[in-house]
Amino acid sequence: MLPPFARNFLLFVLLLTLSVRAAEPSWPQFRGPDGTGVAAGGKAPVHFGPATNLLWKVPLPAGHSSPCIVGNLIFLTGVEKGQLFTFCLDRRDGHLLWRRAAATESVEPAHRTGSPAAPTPATDGERVYVYFGSFGLLCYDLDGNEKWYQKLPPPIVEFGTSTSPILAGDLLILNCDQDMNSYLLAVDKRTGETKWRVERTGFFRGFATPFLWRHDGAEEIIVPGNVWLKSYNLADGKERWRVQGMARVSGASPTAGDGLLFVASWNVGGDESDRLTMPPFDEYLAANDKNKDGKISTAEMPKGPLSSRFSQIDVNKDGVATRVEWETMSGVFAKAENCLMAIRPGGTGDITQTHVLWKQKRSLPYIPSPLHYQGRLYTIRNGGMATCWDAKTGQPLYQDERLGTLGDYYASPVAADGKVYFTSQKGVIVVVQAGDALNILAKNDLGEAIQATPALVEGKLYVRTAGQMMAFGEK
Repeated sequence: MLPPFARNFLLFVLLLTLSVRAAEPSWPQFRGPDGTGVAAGGKAPVHFGPATNLLWKVPLPAGHSSPCIVGNLIFLTGVEKGQLFTFCLDRRDGHLLWRRAAATESVEPAHRTGSPAAPTPATDGERVYVYFGSFGLLCYDLDGNEKWYQKLPPPIVEFGTSTSPILAGDLLILNCDQDMNSYLLAVDKRTGETKWRVERTGFFRGFATPFLWRHDGAEEIIVPGNVWLKSYNLADGKERWRVQGMARVSGASPTAGDGLLFVASWNVGGDESDRLTMPPFDEYLAANDKNKDGKISTAEMPKGPLSSRFSQIDVNKDGVATRVEWETMSGVFAKAENCLMAIRPGGTGDITQTHVLWKQKRSLPYIPSPLHYQGRLYTIRNGGMATCWDAKTGQPLYQDERLGTLGDYYASPVAADGKVYFTSQKGVIVVVQAGDALNILAKNDLGEAIQATPALVEGKLYVRTAGQMMAFGEK
C-alpha cells in the first residue's frame, strides 16, 4: 500500500492531468461543444478558400462524418474499397496519425446523397467513440488502440444511418430509429456494457442526433422522432415528457439557449397545403389488389406520392403492405406536422398544450439543425434561404433571405466570433454577421461538394469536403 504522501502526489498528478485535458481546445462531437454548433474564442476567418487563408489540406476517403477534435487531434470516419475506417489526423498540419478498420461483414446501403460513414465520432479527451450502422459501436484510445466494441444489428432502412453518438457523463447515448425495432441505447463509456435500453415502439426511420439538454441543474436526453419529440431520464431512460408536432421523418437535431429548447422538423407531406393522405385500406385494396391476396405489393400501387413511399409503408421490407402496416403508417401521415418550436423546461407527460412557448410553420430546414446564437435562432433551408428568429418570441427578424448560393443544404450552421457560417452542398460557405438584419460578409467557394458540418476551434475552421480535409485561419 502506498504511503499517504505518495497517494496525495498521485492524486495531484491525476487532477492536474484532468484539468489540462479539460482546458484543451475541442469540438468533441457532432455540432461541437454541448451539441450547439457554437465555438468560443478566437478570431474566426471570414475570407477563405483553396488559395486564401488555407493552412493545410489533405485527401480523405469518402464519408460524411464531421470533424471531431480534441487538442491537436482530429477524428473522422470514412469508407474505402468496401471497408469502413476510423482515422486520426494531426490538427497542426493534417498528417495521418493512425487509421483503424471496423470488422464489418458487409456495408449497409445508403441514400444516393448519403454515406455508410455518416455518423460523427465523439470524444471525452481520453477516448474516441464511433458508430457505424454496418457494425455498431467502437471505442479507441487516442493512440488508436481498441478498448471495446459492441456489435449492433444494421438499421432496417434502405437509406442507411446518420445519427451520431453523444456523451453524457459516463454514458454514451445512441438513438437507433428505423422502420422496425427502434430503440434508444445507453452504454458505459469505459466498458461498452449496456446500462439501459428503451424500445421506441411506434417510432420509425429517423436521422437526427439526440441532444443533451442541461438546464436548472438537470440533464435530460432529447430525441426527435416521427410525430413526437420525447425527453428521457439520463439515469434510466424513462420517459419524462413528450410533445406532438414533429414531421414524418426527423433529420435535424435540437439545440438550446436562453433557457429554452428548440427543435425543427420538416418532411414531404407535413404542410397543410401539401399533406399526404392514405385512403382506407379496404378501399385501396378493392381498387388495386389484383391477385386478391389481401395485401398490396409495390407492383400493384399506381404511380404517385404513395408508391414513392412504399418502402416506408412496407415496414418489415417483405415486399407487400399489410393492413396493420398500412393503418399504422396512415396514422403517421395524418398526424405529422412540419414546424419549428420553442419548449419551456419543467414539464411531465404530454406537454404539447402547456410548455410549447411558440411555434412557426414557415421557413423550416430539412436536414440542417437550427442554431441558437446571441439570443437569435438561425435556420437555413434548401435554395439558400436563411431566416433569423428572435429566440424568446419566435418572431422573424429576417425571413427567407437569399444567400445567393442555390442548391441543397445538408451541413448545419455553426457560429463563432460574431459570425454565422452557412454551408451549401455545392461547396460554398457563406459567412454572415450575427444580427437582426442579413449582412453577408463573404461567399467562399471551396470547389468541392460538402455534406459534413464544419468545426471551429481556436479561430480556425475545419471543413470536410467530398475528398479532402481543409483547415483555414487568418494568417
